Amino acid sequence: MHEPNRLTLRTWLGLALAVIVVDHLTKFWASSALDYQEFVPVLPFFSLVLVHNTGAAFSFLADAGGWQRWFFIAVGVIATVIIVRLLKRHAREPRLAVPLALVLGGALGNVIDRIVLGYVVDFLYFHYESFAWPAFNIADAAISIGAVLLVWDSLRGKPTQKEPA
Repeated sequence: MHEPNRLTLRTWLGLALAVIVVDHLTKFWASSALDYQEFVPVLPFFSLVLVHNTGAAFSFLADAGGWQRWFFIAVGVIATVIIVRLLKRHAREPRLAVPLALVLGGALGNVIDRIVLGYVVDFLYFHYESFAWPAFNIADAAISIGAVLLVWDSLRGKPTQKEPA
């Protein structure tokens, strides 16, 4: 990893951009290779299924009538501004910057879908017997991982500094 004094906002924007690129490459592949709502079993507990999500995470508000598209775009733009400011302030703190960059990349990946397509492309589907997790995408995974890391970091507390020898 980089030395803390070499970490900059550019480092974390690069990580966010990598999330966006991987997210959109996989969404492009899924949209090209899968038929809409066709289930393609990969493992006994994992399938690919192309769905168009007009709601938020896990299809929350998907049937709300259309206003949610603009609402979630606005939320994504506001979150982007806040996260970029936080990244600028905490660029030399990887424990905070990595999860923020993951959330930023995921949020922007989904905002781009909403602006361009009017919905978010989801295609990863985990299930076991009668349990099924709603379909999601790489952007959703990045947001979730970033959020878990932020919570974990807040529970761990501040890192202890070693005394100079």
